[in-house]
Amino acid sequence: MYIHNSLGRTKQEFVTREPGRVAMYVCGPTVQAEPHLGHGRAFVVFEMVRRWFTWRGFDVTYVRNITDIDDKIIRIAQERGVPFDVHAREMTASFHETMDALGVSAPDVEPWATDHIPQILDLIGELVANEHAYAAGGDVYFRVRSHATYGQLSGRNVDDLLVGARIEPGEAKEDPLDFALWKAAKEGEPSWPSPWGDGRPGWHIECSAMAREYLGEAFDIHGGGSDLTFPHHENEIAQSEAATGVDFANTWMHNGMLNLGGEKMSKSTGHVISLREAAATYPAEALWLFYLRAHYRSSLEYSLDLLDEAVAAQARLAAFRRRAGEAREPDEVYLARFVGAMEDDFNTPLAIGALFDLVREGNTRLDAGEDVGDLAATFDVIAGIFGLVPVERGTGGVPEELRAVADGLGVTGATVDEVMAGLIASRAAARAERDWAAADAIRDGLAGAGITLEDTPDGVRWYRS
Repeated sequence: MYIHNSLGRTKQEFVTREPGRVAMYVCGPTVQAEPHLGHGRAFVVFEMVRRWFTWRGFDVTYVRNITDIDDKIIRIAQERGVPFDVHAREMTASFHETMDALGVSAPDVEPWATDHIPQILDLIGELVANEHAYAAGGDVYFRVRSHATYGQLSGRNVDDLLVGARIEPGEAKEDPLDFALWKAAKEGEPSWPSPWGDGRPGWHIECSAMAREYLGEAFDIHGGGSDLTFPHHENEIAQSEAATGVDFANTWMHNGMLNLGGEKMSKSTGHVISLREAAATYPAEALWLFYLRAHYRSSLEYSLDLLDEAVAAQARLAAFRRRAGEAREPDEVYLARFVGAMEDDFNTPLAIGALFDLVREGNTRLDAGEDVGDLAATFDVIAGIFGLVPVERGTGGVPEELRAVADGLGVTGATVDEVMAGLIASRAAARAERDWAAADAIRDGLAGAGITLEDTPDGVRWYRS
């Protein structure tokens, strides 16, 4: 398998440090505000990566952190008049709810920065001891020029970075390029004791300490948005490798930005679309399809038309899977196309193209009365990794919204299939009596419950919309 490694900016063969195991760390949210649609892309991409390796038989350890302390969190909490940790907990709860709605699973480990102050202090202490860092006025700074390969990830030259760099009033840096590992306490701000005085961690040191705590000094994949490449990930590499003397992460993966009107979505500018609102408006499966139809490294432009296209495309996929029936052994040709695309730097557009080709062939074969259990099995593999898993039918309980529609018409049933059969029969009876208002009311009621009816020459089909 080949993955584009941002460290070196080339596609490289992916080889794990330990046979059969993938250890990956992904920068999680800074919980200053609710997530926007761009955040959803990053977490869907790396959930897809995790599912892929799991399906391929690897033992995956996925760490995704929570940054619950930084300047913006403190400022917003102060504006609200609540402690910083109260605000952080509320925003984290919102993040978790939104990930659930999006169908993104929890990571194996989700460390919070403020729960790892001892590990952060230990790492800073090592850097001070080996003179890669120094204390000044209660702050501790990393000596950027002490790390010979600084700039290797972003491709930046240290001397070029110096242009425009400056030491702000109150800072005691030796060099304008040096960055803070520990920030001296300020009045009214949260702080923790340290050998250099009360204070709080800088942003970059958090991830280095938490990654080392759960994955060791070196691991397989470090992921995040391309906007984190510099300075965050560049600084992570410098401080981690300066402390340990070993390569930090083998492979660096960066997803492209989601743009709105040509500009990236950003909480700092307010140029955002709420992920919570998007997940409440569109099926999670359609949002996954919207994200994954573009290659993860490319930028993606937000538009309502593209989201509507994803909804329609997902409906076509779901309609095929309902028709396809029981799965058998996967079709080797389509499975090989899927695997080949994924092994080429997670080429999801090519993989999704194979999926739609499969669906076209499957519908043709179904129209001819042929069995498509092999295609159904292949579909299920791809759908599981791409968040397009078909809705389980016939066994689960009846959702409240659907039960309300059924109760209003006197329709009973213990399962979704039984209730839907009764509602479709009621609608057919209303149409036979030319009571179009009653028939339309049933269709509208089902739409309100998230179910779409499709009238076809072969009868009425339904699916979760």
